[in-house]
Amino acid sequence: MPRMLDVSDAVRAEIGDEEADRLLAGENAPGSYDCTSCRTPGDSEQERTSTVLFIGEETAVLAFAHASCLPSQVVQVTEEQLRGAVRSISGDAASGGGPVQAVPEQAVLGVTSGLVLIAGELHPALVVEPTAPIVRPGTTGTGDDFLPLLIEQGFMPLTVLNAVPPVLHGWSVLLAVGQLHAVLQPGGNGGQPVAWWQAHQPLQVTDSWRAAANKHQQVLMFAAPVGSIGRQPREDLLRDALDKAAANGKLVAATLPLAGT
Repeated sequence: MPRMLDVSDAVRAEIGDEEADRLLAGENAPGSYDCTSCRTPGDSEQERTSTVLFIGEETAVLAFAHASCLPSQVVQVTEEQLRGAVRSISGDAASGGGPVQAVPEQAVLGVTSGLVLIAGELHPALVVEPTAPIVRPGTTGTGDDFLPLLIEQGFMPLTVLNAVPPVLHGWSVLLAVGQLHAVLQPGGNGGQPVAWWQAHQPLQVTDSWRAAANKHQQVLMFAAPVGSIGRQPREDLLRDALDKAAANGKLVAATLPLAGT
């Protein structure tokens, strides 16, 4: 039975027409799957489903998502992130080459923008929360190393939000034409910065957020493990969730310089 699959031109270009046609015919697509974005079950026979191709330097993993959660797209990730994710699913190293046919436990980083009041002043902030536990690249297990990995990069644990966190040099937030494009981290061996997180499509930010970012020329980045913050519809609720995560020892932060306008 044909699946209700969306295969974007970008995904088709990567996997080839033959593989894309097989997916659309239902030969290789799973009926049921766990959405790679929201982690809840989906069914490609009953609801529109997006194909999402995660690509590292050598490895690719094809995943599936509710079309309402993510459009069909190609997502560039580091090879370490991808291999670690595939290892955690299969218990074995992924072979290089064509797409690995697996629904990965590849966490997607959810990013929310909002204004945070600190010491009487509004600061532009990004809140990053993965959709699944992050394991250390190259390891297997069920733990969550998201915060330890960020602390090793220079992010500071917070127990209370009463001061602007220290600036993390080498990292930056890329804003272009008023849209959020990426969070950049230092490249290896002093090379060009690389994307730590990149928007699938540039994210719109509010005029007030952009104005605060241009005023301060920096953005506060908060990060918490999966399940700590959630999607909050209002900034006051987002702040409450941040305060609670900090009090529970589940929040790290840094101030990142603004790149772009």
